[in-house]
Amino acid sequence: MKTIYLVRHAKSSWKYPDLDDFERPLNKRGRKSAPFMGTILKKLKVAPDLILSSPANRASMTARIIAEKISYPLEKIRFSENIYEFSANALIDVIKHLDDVVNKAMLVGHNPALTDLANYIGDQPISNIPTSGVFCAGLDIPSWAKISDHCGKLKFFEFPKKHA
Repeated sequence: MKTIYLVRHAKSSWKYPDLDDFERPLNKRGRKSAPFMGTILKKLKVAPDLILSSPANRASMTARIIAEKISYPLEKIRFSENIYEFSANALIDVIKHLDDVVNKAMLVGHNPALTDLANYIGDQPISNIPTSGVFCAGLDIPSWAKISDHCGKLKFFEFPKKHA
């Protein structure tokens, strides 16, 4: 049994239109909601063996904020350019190559890939993982390489507006 946490980066800033998409930072709401979600994850006793993040500024900032809140060592966060891709297939490929000593993996990335992936692996359809949202599924697979259509069961789906 494996557990996957899909985390969409917190709200990003469009304040600097000339800034490359990859470099966009979190905005004020994002800097507030990321630690809020980290606190919720701590209360849920979320303790991933691995946090793997898109290297995009907004995703890496979200990963670091959440890691701090759940006491995951910042130096152990790994980054993959493939998570910056916006397709579920790219994420599936990343997951299939995870080391099987990892039982609980957290991916911090972007939509539409995360929502598409949640619907691919999950047993309950979701319309959207909002910014700072966290989708968690238990996967009925012995190895990450065995990830497949609807192999998971929703454990929880948390996002800031659910607690507003």
